[in-house]
Amino acid sequence: MKFAQRLQPLRRNVFADMDAAKARAKAAGKEVIDLSLGSSDLPAADHVLEAIKASLDDPNTHGYALFHSTQPFRQAVARWFERKYGVRIDPETEVLTLIGCQEGTAHLPLALMDPGEIALLQDPSYPSHSGGIHLAGGEIYWLPTLAENNFLPVFADIPAEVREKAQMMVLSYPHNPTTALAPLSFFEEAVQFCQENAIALVHDFPYGDMVFSGSPPAPSVLQADRNKDISIEFFTFSKSYNMGGFRIAFAVGNADLILALRQVKSVIDFNQYRGILKGAIAALEGDQSSIQKTVDTFEHRRDILVKALRNIGWDVPTPNATLYLWSKIPEAWQGNSMDFCTQLVEATGVALAPGSGFGKSGEGYVRIALVRDAAKLEEAAQKIGNFLK
Repeated sequence: MKFAQRLQPLRRNVFADMDAAKARAKAAGKEVIDLSLGSSDLPAADHVLEAIKASLDDPNTHGYALFHSTQPFRQAVARWFERKYGVRIDPETEVLTLIGCQEGTAHLPLALMDPGEIALLQDPSYPSHSGGIHLAGGEIYWLPTLAENNFLPVFADIPAEVREKAQMMVLSYPHNPTTALAPLSFFEEAVQFCQENAIALVHDFPYGDMVFSGSPPAPSVLQADRNKDISIEFFTFSKSYNMGGFRIAFAVGNADLILALRQVKSVIDFNQYRGILKGAIAALEGDQSSIQKTVDTFEHRRDILVKALRNIGWDVPTPNATLYLWSKIPEAWQGNSMDFCTQLVEATGVALAPGSGFGKSGEGYVRIALVRDAAKLEEAAQKIGNFLK
């Protein structure tokens, strides 16, 4: 059979390679401590689960959920957004329900880009950001997101000929994988750049609440673009509310961008089960204390693992946000990040994410997810220490 050329850039996936390495470790009888994926191991709040459970016996929730049936959820999003960020949102034209942020970042390029046009993406960045561009037939101009610039891209370095062909720019702060935070002034600069060059500004915002003590809250891009002239933002319930498996998220922002994404979505899928939407409404409008408990848990785990890794001689940085560590591979190790991670998991059962999976600038780094309890993280550090010896 013949397959479309657009699949070619998607065929190599380091996370699939890591999955195979984890399988080999399990087959060899090793317990896998999987710190390679950012899937929270914490539970959703009780009042969220109760709202979903209560929906199961209601046959009105059992049918297809089209756009208009999501109105209560969209209204809850608008109220929540104004409370949290001080920006008014029209629930009818400026909110769209999504099946995870990844749906938004993967489908929006189909609405914005014709083949050969350019998207500006961070390097390193979350892999789905580039996947959607490839499916749309677009080209990518990588924005180096490097430690020497506090992991912030430098817009002045983008050539004029690239700006002319660019249709969209994707940013994401707090940043996965580097854990960096961006101040509001950076978003104001990004908004101005995109306005001057007629570029849609896309902000992937899954870690908005995952900021640790001592750091200022993470700003929304719409606080820099209050008129929503050029911006769209994606928010998920996976991190703040520990609802990753429920696949519930939303987009907010410019009405034209929301409508374009809605048009793509309408020919691909419907929406989630309405019971999940009820649970998401409960999450937004109910007791918010579970968010701080989640953040405190990951901050405690961060402190435990940073200390444990430094005790074995791996001087990892202390992140201020997200649920990851981002560090150069140990100096004693000779090789690339993929070799380090595959050999580590096969030898010890400890799985980390190779930095090369996030882009060229990620080579030489690894990302470590804080998704196991403190005891398991200390055990993982000890195993890494034995491996390095």
